[in-house]
Amino acid sequence: MPDLVFEDVSITYKTSGRNDRGEVPAVQGVSLTLPAGATLGIAGESGSGKSTLAMSALRLLPKSARLDGRVLIGDTDVKKLSFGKLRALRWRDASIVFQGAMHSLNPVRTVGWQINEALELHRTKAWRTEAQRKKRVDDLLRSVDLPLSKARAYPHELSGGQKQRIMIAMALACEPDIIIADEPTTALDVIVQKQILDMIAGLVTERGISLLMISHDLSVLATACERIAVMKDGKLVEVGPALEVCNNGQEEYTRQLAEAFPTIGDPESRMNPVTRRERPARPPEEERHAMTDDVLLTAKGVNVTYHSGSRSLHALKDVDLTLHKGEIMALVGQSGSGKSTLARTLLGLQAADPGSELTFRGKPLPTKGKELKAFRREVQMVLQDPSAALNPKLSVYESVAEGLRVQRYPGNEADRVRQAMEEAELIPAEQYQAAIPQELSGGQRQRVVIAGALAVEPQLIVADEPVASLDASVRGEILALLMSLRERLGLTALVITHDLGLAWNIADTVAVMYHGEIVEYGPTEQVLQDPQHEYTKTLLAAAPSIAGSAA
Repeated sequence: MPDLVFEDVSITYKTSGRNDRGEVPAVQGVSLTLPAGATLGIAGESGSGKSTLAMSALRLLPKSARLDGRVLIGDTDVKKLSFGKLRALRWRDASIVFQGAMHSLNPVRTVGWQINEALELHRTKAWRTEAQRKKRVDDLLRSVDLPLSKARAYPHELSGGQKQRIMIAMALACEPDIIIADEPTTALDVIVQKQILDMIAGLVTERGISLLMISHDLSVLATACERIAVMKDGKLVEVGPALEVCNNGQEEYTRQLAEAFPTIGDPESRMNPVTRRERPARPPEEERHAMTDDVLLTAKGVNVTYHSGSRSLHALKDVDLTLHKGEIMALVGQSGSGKSTLARTLLGLQAADPGSELTFRGKPLPTKGKELKAFRREVQMVLQDPSAALNPKLSVYESVAEGLRVQRYPGNEADRVRQAMEEAELIPAEQYQAAIPQELSGGQRQRVVIAGALAVEPQLIVADEPVASLDASVRGEILALLMSLRERLGLTALVITHDLGLAWNIADTVAVMYHGEIVEYGPTEQVLQDPQHEYTKTLLAAAPSIAGSAA
């Protein structure tokens, strides 16, 4: 089996057009070795160069990239290979699991066809005939713990975890010696994430393959890798045994990455998200808003049933919930538990079954007309993916002003847009107003989405996985912003998440959903430190942790 060696690798992107900045260095002088049969994690935030470095191993860089130094798989210099030899190496010697499974799979082909395609393009004696290839596809599906019937499914018919398993099956198809996994668990719920990490670790052990895993989350890497390399601004900052790097990092940046994800039960991180950004001055204590006894929104006996022909799916089952003014509530559970359905129902976007009781400020939720329009001004939603939530052709100003125009805001639009942007800590607002989404970082885009919600001066924000795909430090900034909005404006927030650390960081209360029901509900400390329901205990056990992780 071959080693994977990066030998004094530097990668530079040549820019042109509107964003011409000349040559931009992405990786600078990195030397790193993944020995045969070993596991290595590369940690760092967006822009650190970790994915660029990994893509160079299979020469998957765009034409605008220039690679200096050597990338070796065994004795083979990847840079010098002809296209034909490179094509064979990409599946036979090394393969990759991309981050976005939905974007990597062909939406108009069954997943079985897509796995088989790799086998047809890279035939060996073991799968030369159609029958042998079908058997190989079945074996691969079994290896990633999927029913054989899933071979006939299209990507949209699979859950996020199932799509990621298909990507892993494709990567294993031609029996490579090296697997590169680029953020393989980002945005997956904690239970599916644990299943994927356990499966990858099991495959590495059973087959003796080498694993290069990329992530911004040190706890994920500590779970799966023996060694971790930390990158920042294209440079290698620190390399060492996983637990040593995570628990006793020598560099300040490494320690910041480790501290960004809180340990549940740690009093220092309770209501205290880690951020490197200087926070605005807090209001004086007598002016600081907090959770009150005033009830803002209630749900009693809420049921939602989806009908399709003769089939019915009970998505919500007798849900009871109370949100108080100034409260931050975390609604936690894995994908498919009913969290988003409940959020849409509370927003009036999904009709509840007859007999369900939903009230806002003591009155039934309106269903039409001016009352519904007024309600939607007071209750706003922040979506998970800011890149998808923002129109790529609209400036920041236009995006923030959109809600004001829909609601026919009677005041000065420019003043309200500026104020909303400053409330979302986009300061000075004038610096960002003309920008389009592509010119902003992930954290800045999320702040624009939040500013758009704040513009109409709502009483309640429903945030659906607001930090799921953000870097460690940006995650802390957005969570700190939500807490600051509560303190400064008295804003109430319902945060939908699968991240129990987020709940520990900012939530007053936690509601745990499972199969459409709320199975545990109470103050955060009580639910997370003394869980009563088996499902809550399962969620807590599945959450990755730096402390005590074993590679």
